[in-house]
Amino acid sequence: MIPHLGEFTAKMAKAGLRPLVCDTFAHYYRKLVGGATGLIHDVDILPLAPADVPKAAVLEHYAEAGRRALSQTVRIVLNGGLGTSMGLIGPKSLLKVKRGRSFLEILLRQAELTNSRLALMNSFNTHTATLAELARLKPSRPPLCFLQHKFPKILQGEFAPVRWPANRELEWNPPGHGDVYAALYASGMLQKLLDDGVRHAFICNSDNLGAAIDEALLGYFAENRFPFMMEVAEKTPADVKGGHLARHRNGRLILRESAQCPREDLAAFLDIRRYRFFNTNNIWVNLEYLEALIAKHRIIDLAMIVNPKTVDPRDEKSPPVYQIETAMGSAISLFEGAVAVNVPRARFLPVKTCNDLLAVRSDCFVYSEREGLRINPVRESTGRNETIRISLDAKYYGNFDQMEARFPAGEPSLVECDALTIHGDVHFESDVTIRGAVTITNPGSTPAVVKRKTVVDRDLNFHPTLQSNPAGISSQPD
Repeated sequence: MIPHLGEFTAKMAKAGLRPLVCDTFAHYYRKLVGGATGLIHDVDILPLAPADVPKAAVLEHYAEAGRRALSQTVRIVLNGGLGTSMGLIGPKSLLKVKRGRSFLEILLRQAELTNSRLALMNSFNTHTATLAELARLKPSRPPLCFLQHKFPKILQGEFAPVRWPANRELEWNPPGHGDVYAALYASGMLQKLLDDGVRHAFICNSDNLGAAIDEALLGYFAENRFPFMMEVAEKTPADVKGGHLARHRNGRLILRESAQCPREDLAAFLDIRRYRFFNTNNIWVNLEYLEALIAKHRIIDLAMIVNPKTVDPRDEKSPPVYQIETAMGSAISLFEGAVAVNVPRARFLPVKTCNDLLAVRSDCFVYSEREGLRINPVRESTGRNETIRISLDAKYYGNFDQMEARFPAGEPSLVECDALTIHGDVHFESDVTIRGAVTITNPGSTPAVVKRKTVVDRDLNFHPTLQSNPAGISSQPD
């Protein structure tokens, strides 16, 4: 008899969760009570060599096949995030991100131009606001919408359900984006898509504008009838904590997230020369294979992630709990014949912080309605094709409203900037240009101002009593 399992099952049924979701949670709960940690040890996996992962650049001849397969394809966008790390209180997908358009508006426009299907997996936190925004926008082809599930939090020690009358919503946690497969099936969305002749799904995050449907990648996936394909990119020092791809001793590909790495293997995990490829969270799935997998096993048994938290994440003194989560990329180990493809960094441009938002809004990137976001060709022509390194003072730029207030006339030109670091409270007027690797520092309590048409091509240090750019910095562009 598994302690408290009946209480969890009753709680989930009362919340209206479907049997597949209850069975999936019960599966992981039994593992947790039985002592499973979800850790993946270095001794059980092997690194991948570059030859194991073909580069997307050599697949261009599949583009015509991709165009033929487009009518059988759906783009599924994970739309469950609230953007709390940027101080937002609504769906991150509604944030204005490029040329005055939100992530959602850009996604809708891309689907319209390519005449392709779009589906959104909303969370309980984002569903209502997203539907309201869709009603306002009135897209010519409204996206399909389905809901992500939720799992009950588990008290550490006694493995019992959480009781938190002060806020009953805190008794639940999102189960991670690995829930997309169960949510597709349990909602009936998977069957609806198959009935409509859809066979290929491209799954990506709403905040990654680099992840438009690529016809060559679609053609490669469809023509070879792969059951599952993961887009990976080569790690840089900025990506050491990202989940990496490896090969299990049993021969199958496997994804290991940082939360699944034992402490004693952390050095190997962080070694970007050993584990070279990280998961971009751009996933391709053959829906017929997915349906067959669920029919055979009843659940999607993804690698379990046990996340220790407190009931109230803002209160460290609240009771300690476990959150069971899964990552959708870990499904790569379930599909025999799954593959990975090495894609350009431009297909991985997520906006997780205000640092990312400033880069994406700037002229480092250009936006095409059909192709989405890509690196500015001017930047590429100067050899600056890597993602720009931006570090803004969290005290003054930590949330979206603060950042907006400090760039009231728009973002500075960063197309020739290698790195930008800002310490202190600095405001920018219009037409500012920043070149090279620059640090701007204001140690004073009074906001400093970088004046209109200033060119900053070296470190800029404001005197505590000075409120505009000091002498020695060009006030006119070259």
